[in-house]
Amino acid sequence: MLYVSDSPHIHSADSTHLMMWHVFVAMLPMFVVSILFFGLSALIITLTSVVCCCLFQWVIERFVFHRPSMVGDGSAVVTGMLLAFNVPATPSMYWIIIIGALVSMGIGKMAFGGLGHNPFNPALVGRVFMLISFPVQMTTWPVAKQWISGQVDAMTGPTPLGLIKETIANGGTIADVSSQLPSWGSYVLGSMGGSLGEVSALAIIAGGVYLLCCKVITWRIPVSFIGAAFLLSGLLWLVDADMYLDPLHTLLSGGLLLGAFFMATDMVTSPMSHSGQLVFGIGCGLLTVVIRTWGAYPEGVSFAILLMNAVTPLINKGFRPKRFSA
Repeated sequence: MLYVSDSPHIHSADSTHLMMWHVFVAMLPMFVVSILFFGLSALIITLTSVVCCCLFQWVIERFVFHRPSMVGDGSAVVTGMLLAFNVPATPSMYWIIIIGALVSMGIGKMAFGGLGHNPFNPALVGRVFMLISFPVQMTTWPVAKQWISGQVDAMTGPTPLGLIKETIANGGTIADVSSQLPSWGSYVLGSMGGSLGEVSALAIIAGGVYLLCCKVITWRIPVSFIGAAFLLSGLLWLVDADMYLDPLHTLLSGGLLLGAFFMATDMVTSPMSHSGQLVFGIGCGLLTVVIRTWGAYPEGVSFAILLMNAVTPLINKGFRPKRFSA
């Protein structure tokens, strides 16, 4: 029997598989840049992460839930790539990324029932677990040489945020290390230390614009995320430029852009209403700057998004989508 609900009726050709395919395409610029700057290590880490995420989801669905696997919807591939983009390209990550994939899929996603039921972004769950469990390996950053050479320096160095954090903790000021910070060109193109997917602002923005054009995400979370971080960091910088990083360096360093476009916008773990998305993005931006400035870790994007993921049910209750009926 055919049951017809009350109008209005909305039809869309979108599907989970199609949306995940768009996200995959949007991440290709970051994937290419990571290989150009970090070489074979970036390729091995990304492939290992994707394969393990798909395998762990298939095993859990097949032997724990005893149901047909949904690996084909592409969500496990996206989670694997995002997880890889949040780790450094060092050989020690080859086996750690396997553990991260297991935590992402087993705890971050499948423990809650699978796609659509997880309250937290699975890739960030795995990333934070690895950061807490393997802090040395997760904060050892290879220094990329110029992309023309296609080589990666065997030496390691701190990220811009790590360098500033260490300097201020030792009683110095940002002016003391300003000459050691990457150039604006390095921020844009990616020739600096950092996780695989966060080094090139140009690649991230290109992927984000693609997602916006395909209407996979809306502008509200990225713009409110970036805007809140810019305003708070700018205010702090105006108060004391020697102790607080200026807003442009705040936006371009670390994983802020990656988080704003690709992780905070996760439809499962972010609010449904337009106003709720703005609140969510503002919260992510403010928490990121607060954690970076006064927290123990130089980076705060992952923690900020996970904290706001936990608040999403409350935001959904307070900012409900507009009803069609009177």
